[in-house]
Amino acid sequence: MSKYPLFQKKYKHTGRRALAALLVSALMLSGCGAADEDRTPAVSESRQAETDTAQTVSGSAVITEGLRDAPEITGLTCTGKLNLGYAERFNVYYYDGGYKMFVVSDTSGNATDYLLIPDGKEAPSGLPDDVVTLQAPLDHIYMAASGSMCFFTAIGCLDDVTMTAVDRDGWTIQEPVDALNDGRMTYAGKYSEPDYEMLLDNGCDAAIESTMILHSPEVQEMLEDLDIPVIIDQCSYETDPFGRMEWVKFYGALMGKEQEADDYFRLQMQSLGDYRSYTDTGRTAAFFTMNSSGQITVRRTDDFIPNLMKMAGGNYIFDDLENPAGDSVLVNLTMETFYDEAKDADYLIYNATIESPLTGISDLEEKSSLFADFKAVKDGHVWQADRSWYQATDHLGDLLTDFHLMFTGGDAGQMTFLTPVS
Repeated sequence: MSKYPLFQKKYKHTGRRALAALLVSALMLSGCGAADEDRTPAVSESRQAETDTAQTVSGSAVITEGLRDAPEITGLTCTGKLNLGYAERFNVYYYDGGYKMFVVSDTSGNATDYLLIPDGKEAPSGLPDDVVTLQAPLDHIYMAASGSMCFFTAIGCLDDVTMTAVDRDGWTIQEPVDALNDGRMTYAGKYSEPDYEMLLDNGCDAAIESTMILHSPEVQEMLEDLDIPVIIDQCSYETDPFGRMEWVKFYGALMGKEQEADDYFRLQMQSLGDYRSYTDTGRTAAFFTMNSSGQITVRRTDDFIPNLMKMAGGNYIFDDLENPAGDSVLVNLTMETFYDEAKDADYLIYNATIESPLTGISDLEEKSSLFADFKAVKDGHVWQADRSWYQATDHLGDLLTDFHLMFTGGDAGQMTFLTPVS
């Protein structure tokens, strides 16, 4: 059984814009991120420090010299950089006076700079217009990136997320459900249709969005017109699974909880045990779902799910699958194409995050009679990933363990997210 059965503040400023006579935007304070000594060469080479010198600050290691890539801020001096081991989509730079710059990159190589202004201070003069400013303290957040809510629980900042774009029935982790039930959190409309009046009335500091907001540019524009800064989370585009987990450090820096985030990440890595000793079993698996129209959805070969499988001692059945339609990690296939490519896979793993879960093999065969000819179906090697894993980003290491147990015939009772389908 899965460990995850579900898995008013007054305005800080007034008179900025007529419509947004409230708010400000937000983040937090100082501190420095920690270096992580764990490395995962099975997936990717770990990030290399841009400098040879490190300095210990507040118990955490940051790079302090040779910061040639640090954004220049007039009047401020960069004093350090968060040392990351796996994540590629963000960097955090520290400046004197408690300022922090978050640089977030998308899949096209474009970067957005977010400057966190310490409580009681102002934005430096001469700041480029494209820098998004955030005013600390950040304690009234609208969370629309559901896969990153878990990080706020991990660092003890869930109460700072006072509004959400996902209502009770959309959560598979329990903490936001509890917060919604007892009034600490309010449903403020889905990401594409937020309740702007509610956001303003509740003094929203910032909207944390997934990349889905890019499909609703008018919503992002309206939020920004209301002086609500928009942070676009790129966690889901990390191809290294540990890179996804390491986004806990992004939010730790955002909320002034660097040490808590580093401690949590280390604990998750330690819980995996000696995963580097896993050897290739030679077995293959397909990770997929199927909609009511008969369309199969799988993951690109460079996605973190295939990388997890490789680390766990298995192999993704699609060894060179890309998405011809764009940069999404999801690839749509016809049933015929999926049959041709995956019929000989040793394991089938049905992704219950997107479509309704399977209750048995009969559900799969009702979707298509071709499934009866799949090797995994004949051998009784069909599994299901329950819908909780997507919102439990901080526990993706457990999915690595599940895959390893599956590929090696281990005890299904020890699994967190996978269950056998019979």
